[in-house]
Amino acid sequence: MRGNAFEAKVKADGGTELMRLLSERLSGQSPPPASGEVLVPDLSAAGPEGRTARTALALREATEARAWALLDHPLLALEVAGSPAYLEPDAVVVRPDGRWTVVEIKSFPMIDGSADAAKVGAAARQAAVYVLALERVALHTAGAEVADRVLLVCPKDFSNLPAASVVDVRKQLSVTRRQLARLTRIEDIAAGLPEGTTFDLGHCSGEELTAAVESVAAAYAPECLSACELAFHCRHRARAEGAVETLGRGVRGELGGLTTVGAVLAAAHGGAGDPADPTVSALRRAAALRAEALAAAGASGAPADGAVDGSGPAVSAIGSANEAVTCR
Repeated sequence: MRGNAFEAKVKADGGTELMRLLSERLSGQSPPPASGEVLVPDLSAAGPEGRTARTALALREATEARAWALLDHPLLALEVAGSPAYLEPDAVVVRPDGRWTVVEIKSFPMIDGSADAAKVGAAARQAAVYVLALERVALHTAGAEVADRVLLVCPKDFSNLPAASVVDVRKQLSVTRRQLARLTRIEDIAAGLPEGTTFDLGHCSGEELTAAVESVAAAYAPECLSACELAFHCRHRARAEGAVETLGRGVRGELGGLTTVGAVLAAAHGGAGDPADPTVSALRRAAALRAEALAAAGASGAPADGAVDGSGPAVSAIGSANEAVTCR
């Protein structure tokens, strides 16, 4: 509720305050436009395809008119792995010179001119996706240019007054482009499925639906539990296969070619693995430290937990792998 109220305050009176902030941060000495000079087009339409088309039309009309325009919650489309994803930024401002600027309005405070770095980073990544979607529209609009700096608007200090900061998203744009290019297209995934596979809830039984889900490889990580309704299913499969992904992306990244819990434990205890491999060497050193700590704890009668100060990914992987075997 607080976020919605703050956003409404920023956009009130035809975006007068928003335009003032944008002119102050991005236009140098240029005065902000008067409220009557800013076009606020109606973006309502039927369905996401209609709203996307209406947004693209409004962007083109404002650019051709060489006028200031404020698009409130426009809808953009971005192709992700061959399928359209619909995106809704807080606002997009069109300037008379044809530049389009993404505006992100957040409810976290900006204290003494700076905000929480993690939250600003998340906002920058989010805005970068909007910029990529806008670039698709700009390709078909003469004289249009999408700015690679976005305007982040937040409450000032502990008040409800808006403050703004310019965020350069060039790095986030580069990373997002690379990630999108590496995604496997839906058509390629569908081509590898058995003939007749369907996920239509209305035309298949529970057994058929289970078989269809099982035919798709699971890519599980613990954070999936907070975002995907199939996370428990994928976790069960990952645990049954002994996949190290169940221990977290950080541990998985440190283990290199060791992809199962069994392989990690075998490498750590000398049953497998190349001793010249840095990962195997670190695991064996970590296993030795753990054994020494447990032996010392047993001899002194002290609890084993926290008996060794050996930290780092290898020690963590050994402990996590042993716990994973116990849990299974």
